[in-house]
Amino acid sequence: MNLSLRTQHKWRDEGYITANVEKYNAFTKTRHDLFGCIDILAIGNGETVAIQTTSKGNMTSRIKKIEDSEALPRMLESKWRVVVEGWYKQKNKWRCEEFEF
Repeated sequence: MNLSLRTQHKWRDEGYITANVEKYNAFTKTRHDLFGCIDILAIGNGETVAIQTTSKGNMTSRIKKIEDSEALPRMLESKWRVVVEGWYKQKNKWRCEEFEF
């Protein structure tokens, strides 16, 4: 299971509806995030959550990418939670570390 699916399952288990908002361009063979920095949107529990999913080792670069995005202030002004999730394996079990703006 890829990291995006792990994230979607995690948030669905917490009562949210999720959608993958990352698009794949088959012509250029590249992925394009929503606003250049978001992979998944989750709605539920009275809130909207914008999520960037990655491995734990890549969290720092993803955090910087979101900090540099012109969309971050607008998402925060709109009362969205913005979260980076870093997945890693520990003792043969998948775990997730979160950073929230």
